[in-house]
Amino acid sequence: MSDGVAQLIARIDEAVQMPDPEAITLQVKRELQDAIRARTIALPDRFRRVRPEGYARRLLHRNHDLGYTAVVMTWGPGQATPLHDHAGIWCVEGVVEGRMDVTQYDLVQEEREADAGAATYRFEEKGCVHAAVGTAGCLIPPFEYHVLANALDEPSITLHVYGGEMTTCHVFVPAADGRYVRKERPLCYHE
Repeated sequence: MSDGVAQLIARIDEAVQMPDPEAITLQVKRELQDAIRARTIALPDRFRRVRPEGYARRLLHRNHDLGYTAVVMTWGPGQATPLHDHAGIWCVEGVVEGRMDVTQYDLVQEEREADAGAATYRFEEKGCVHAAVGTAGCLIPPFEYHVLANALDEPSITLHVYGGEMTTCHVFVPAADGRYVRKERPLCYHE
């Protein structure tokens, strides 16, 4: 681990001990932005490799005692997530290299069909942020729905700090009439 990454992890260790998720995420966001803008986050080559089949998730750091993880994601040109949640876990996401489009959504309706029992969901798009290097954002449940997309024709790299280990999430698959169906998706680390 580079000195810059080790220093960032030490500052995150302090931040996650704050009293509530809002204070934690705001401080983690500041620390992440400061480290990115100072260009102190030197990532080994294994964190930079693009996967042609989809974006890569690679564990940078896990702190069991303080209950958080730091994950590097590498995005090839055109790679994106589906609309998804964060399984009730807070998150801070920062752009280390490249540029990302981050489209936020609000959940506006959940309906259950009486005969089928399957729920459908309606979302309202709240806008898109064109996030450049040094930009970071916070997600605190229940405001945790978004789509991330690499906005460039070259790789982008993001660093995500989660208030736990995100091993699963829900993706929302378009259905009829602007509704979505929720599917659970297991998440893994690559290489």
